[in-house]
Amino acid sequence: MGTASEVGEFAEQHELSVAVAESLTGGNVAAALSAAGDSAQWFRGGVVAYSTTVKRALLGVPDVPVVSETAASAMAEGVRSLMDADVAVSTTGVGGPGSQDDEPPGSVWFGVATRDVAWAVHHSFDGGPEEVVEQSVQRALELLLAALAGTVD
Repeated sequence: MGTASEVGEFAEQHELSVAVAESLTGGNVAAALSAAGDSAQWFRGGVVAYSTTVKRALLGVPDVPVVSETAASAMAEGVRSLMDADVAVSTTGVGGPGSQDDEPPGSVWFGVATRDVAWAVHHSFDGGPEEVVEQSVQRALELLLAALAGTVD
């Protein structure tokens, strides 16, 4: 389990910086990180890119479905570069109640980018939109912590 405080403690201890790009989570990951201790030392900021146009223009998402592996990776790489951060995470998915891009409610892609590599992972969450967002924020924090740990030799 990863918390915003754990992300912050690790980032600060290892002098690493963090950024986020959010769609589905609407700024909730950034809010959690900014509330953690000494966040000004390690949190570069975030982009809430709810619109497809913003995802493409600001974060470099290609002309693909925005709820996809490719989009999640591009969002993470885009915000990492934009913010000059060591590690970034992105969230894009379907909170519900309807589907999007042929993806059912609860389908969420997370992108992770470091200065060396980027990847994406998919999760399917149960529950209504609020529960999907809550679970997605938690998973994003866990992925950030793991990515930060992976950058330390």
